[in-house]
Amino acid sequence: MKTFAFIDASNLFYGGEKSLGWKIDYKKFADYLKIKYGVSRIYYFGGVELHGYVYDYLKNDSVSIEKVEKYLESLIKKEGKKYDEAKLMLLSNHLQRVKFYLKLKSFGYDLYLKPVKLYHGENDTTQRKANCDVEMAFYIMRDLNKFDKLVFLSGDGDFLPVLKYLRKVKKSVIVLARGERTAKEIRQFAGSQFRDFNYLRELLKYEDKK
Repeated sequence: MKTFAFIDASNLFYGGEKSLGWKIDYKKFADYLKIKYGVSRIYYFGGVELHGYVYDYLKNDSVSIEKVEKYLESLIKKEGKKYDEAKLMLLSNHLQRVKFYLKLKSFGYDLYLKPVKLYHGENDTTQRKANCDVEMAFYIMRDLNKFDKLVFLSGDGDFLPVLKYLRKVKKSVIVLARGERTAKEIRQFAGSQFRDFNYLRELLKYEDKK
């Protein structure tokens, strides 16, 4: 039985360490999925800040994280003196995020990344969004005949039609998500096949080796 895992990063890891209360060891996480569920492929869907890097939506399915790393490093090196401290700090933080994605890739995650878009709201507020729901649903359906079991890592209720269809065509579905961020209809669908990600803290917590 072939098992794939699909991770909706914006839902599962929303707020990061501050929200979870603990830091995830992503190497342990990949190993856990492989050992516990026999996962042979891990799809990871998330967003990345580009800061002017030109991305062609028509030619590419995912942002090349290696190219973005080179672009940001070059930008900081060549233009860094022109930026104020806040801008430079922002670029440095986003470069660290890129390096984090590269580490995920080295752990065996298949990255599907889209550019973060800025939306200007009321009171001069700015929101950053990189919703990957459509992409995630597309790849699940595209690769439908390549897996027998799906470990679905999201609690987003918008995925219910896809999950219902998977069950209809006799695919086994396990939902692994954060209890407090899981839609009621997803929990009802999953039933006994729901696993609360929060309970994995002691197994997956990153231990600082310093």
